[in-house]
Amino acid sequence: MEKDNEKSVDISTIQITHKHVDPSNSSEKGAPDLRTKTCIIINIIATVAIVYVNKSIFSDPNFRECQLLFVAYHFTVTWLTLFLASRQPIGLFTPARTSLLTILPLTVAMGANVVLMNLSLAYSSVIFSQIVRILLAPLTAMMNLVIYGARIPSLAVAALVPASLGVALVSYIEGAAKGSATASTSMLGVIFAFSGVAVSALYTVWVSAYHRTLKLTTAQLLLNQLPLGITILLGTSFFTDKYPEWTEVSGQQWAMVALSGFCAMLINVSQFYIITNAGPVSSTVVGHLKTILIIGLGWVVKHEAVGHESALGIAFAVLGIFGYSYALHLERTRIAKV
Repeated sequence: MEKDNEKSVDISTIQITHKHVDPSNSSEKGAPDLRTKTCIIINIIATVAIVYVNKSIFSDPNFRECQLLFVAYHFTVTWLTLFLASRQPIGLFTPARTSLLTILPLTVAMGANVVLMNLSLAYSSVIFSQIVRILLAPLTAMMNLVIYGARIPSLAVAALVPASLGVALVSYIEGAAKGSATASTSMLGVIFAFSGVAVSALYTVWVSAYHRTLKLTTAQLLLNQLPLGITILLGTSFFTDKYPEWTEVSGQQWAMVALSGFCAMLINVSQFYIITNAGPVSSTVVGHLKTILIIGLGWVVKHEAVGHESALGIAFAVLGIFGYSYALHLERTRIAKV
């Protein structure tokens, strides 16, 4: 409900934090305790599961054309999770109010981010949709540079080169295969994937800016955004979505929809503990591990064929993004020692 190195996700990419962590001056925390380790395992399982659950849901043309209503459902689950988490006896964070007009642009970007990611999953292979998400890091860095003049270490920039080349190679191979009988990524899937990662990068940059100006944590910000987002999505869905014949939806599909919402809830709750107790670097590494697992399951479970060229592109992309995270970690450590 991944940014960024604290980034936001499908609702699964939206991270809940008890306090805002500034990547420029924060250091990695100590070894995670048993509860945090458990949350990391839950988060990984739920994130990997929701990708394939949603892929199964969107394989039904009825649900594929009902995107806004589906995202509104996920937003509702997330809002309920946050609402309960902010109330006693849980009390994970204290709610704070802000103007709806102020957060309207951020809310629209959040909704577009999730809708485009789901459309990418609906019209492309799982592997392709996940590999393109790796571009979130370089695009976010670029937008931060252009909009706010924020720079990243030269070592991190160098690491983004193989990551970007890897994504480009996989994209080229997918494009060349579109005419084949085994192709699982359409031109719409390619457009949605790249549009989604661009909007996600913009949303990530804006979230950071809103943190600074409104002095709200991610959880507080989301608690304000979600009701407005749900209202906009539900209102728009009446004009854009094609609703299924609800009586004809199978019990298995309803079970998958319920499981998708349950996974979203687990992701949002567990992400809170990971960011708060394990630190931003651990959270980023966990995010990369989830990407690798999702891609691996695409090979093993879904039998999505990957040639040598695509495998090479995936390796470049994954290693590059790990190098990017390590370079940022070195920079945080250097600043912390100053």
